[in-house]
Amino acid sequence: MRILVIDDEIAIREVIKEILEEEGYEVALASDGRLAMKQLRRYDDDTALILCDVKMPRMDGWEVLKKVREHYPDIPVIMISGHATSAEDAMQAVRLGAYDYLTKPLDHNKLILAVRNALERRHLIQETRRLKRQVQQQALRPLLGESPAMQQLKEQIEKVAPLDVRVLILGENGTGKELVARWIHHLSKRNDKPFVALNCAAIPSELIESELFGHEKGAFTSAIKQRIGKFEEANEGTLFLDEIGDMSLAAQAKVLRALQEGVITRVGSNEEIPVNVRIIAATNKDLALEIQQGRFREDLYHRLSVVVLKVPPLRERKEDIPLLANTFLKESLQAYGLPPKSFDKKALEFLQQQPWSGNVRELQNVVERLAIFAQNPITAEEVKKYLMPLPQQALIYDLVKQFKHLKDFKETLEKYFITYYLKQFKGDKQQTAKAIGISQEELENLIQRYQIHPVSL
Repeated sequence: MRILVIDDEIAIREVIKEILEEEGYEVALASDGRLAMKQLRRYDDDTALILCDVKMPRMDGWEVLKKVREHYPDIPVIMISGHATSAEDAMQAVRLGAYDYLTKPLDHNKLILAVRNALERRHLIQETRRLKRQVQQQALRPLLGESPAMQQLKEQIEKVAPLDVRVLILGENGTGKELVARWIHHLSKRNDKPFVALNCAAIPSELIESELFGHEKGAFTSAIKQRIGKFEEANEGTLFLDEIGDMSLAAQAKVLRALQEGVITRVGSNEEIPVNVRIIAATNKDLALEIQQGRFREDLYHRLSVVVLKVPPLRERKEDIPLLANTFLKESLQAYGLPPKSFDKKALEFLQQQPWSGNVRELQNVVERLAIFAQNPITAEEVKKYLMPLPQQALIYDLVKQFKHLKDFKETLEKYFITYYLKQFKGDKQQTAKAIGISQEELENLIQRYQIHPVSL
C-alpha cells in the first residue's frame, strides 16, 4: 500500500518515511506540490494516501489538496503544518476535503493512528462502492425482446454507451426509458461510478434546484443542514434526468450552465463546485412542440440531444409479449412465494391482441395480478377477468377463496403487503419500515420469516 509524503524539508520526509516503513507501508517522497502531482499522474492507481505539508514553495499544500480532491477524489489527504496553527486552518482543511490535520512536531502514535484510520475509511468507501455496483448489476433487468425494433435499440445502446456523449431517450410512459439509461451506464467507461436518477416530474418546481444542485444550511426555511445535490452525487458517473420536459425554465437555465461550464452552485452559496457527469435525459413529450410554445429551451435541447434514442411502444413489438409475460410471471411467483403457474397458448395470444397504452409497465402489473389471483394454467378467460383492476371487494373475495384456514390467509396477506412495499422502495429496508410503521428490526425478521426476495423494478 503506497503512501505519498509531500514536504519541502528532507529531514521531515525521511522521518515520516522511516515511521511508515516500520509499519509495513510502501512510501514515496516528493519535495513540493508540482513534483507530487507528476508522481500522481504516473502512479495514481498505486497511491492509497497522501501526507502533505501546508507551507511549500512553488505549489503549497492547499493547492495540492484542491487538485487531489478534483482529480483523485478516492485518495484521502492528511495535511501537516509546522507553523502556528489555528482553528481556521483546521476548518479550511476539512472544508477543502482533507481527511485529517496534524501539527509538527509529529506525534508518532497520532500519525500512525491517522494513517490507519484514513486507509480504513478509503477501504470502506471502495468496498461500499463495489457492493453497490454488484447490487446494481444484479438488479439490472435485461432488455427483453427479440423483435426488430428491440434488436435495433440494443445495437444503438452498444454503440453509444462507450462514447461518453449525452443521450436523449424518447418514449411513451412505461416503455422502459430508465432501463435503457441504466444499460448505457452499465456498458460505459463510468460503470464503476454512481448512476443517479431524478424524476423531474415528481419534484415540485420550487425544490428542483435544491434536488439538482444541493443547498447550504439556512438557504431556505426547511434547509436545516447542508445537502449535496444530484449533480455532486453523480460526480464522475451518470445522471439520469427522467421527464426532462417537465423541468421549470429556471432549472433548465442552471442545468444548461452546468453542462456548458462543468460547475454547479448550491442554493444559498456563491462557491462554484466542479462536476464531471454524463447526462442522460428522457421524456415522453414532444420537445419540438415544447420549444415552440416556450416551455423548453432550444439551447438546452441541443446540448442534451447529441444522440437521440427512441424506445418503441409495446404495440409496435407485440412479438415480444410472450417472452415478457412469461418472465414477469416467473418473477412474480418467486417474489410472492407462490406455486408454479403458466400461460396457455390462447392466453398469450390474447395478451398480444391488447393495445397496452401503458406499455411494458401495464403488462407487468396485469401479469402480477394474474400470478396472485388466476388459476393454473392461466387461460384467456382469466386474462380477460384480470386485465383491468377489479373492485377491491372482488379481488379480496377471489383471494379468500384460495384459503381454508384464517392463519394461512393472514400470513399470506402480510407477506404480500411487505413484498409490495419493499418493491415500491426498491428494496430499501429503512424506508420500507418507516412507511409501514414498524421498526427495521421487525421488518428484517418478517423478511427472513417469509423468505421474501423482492423483484427489482
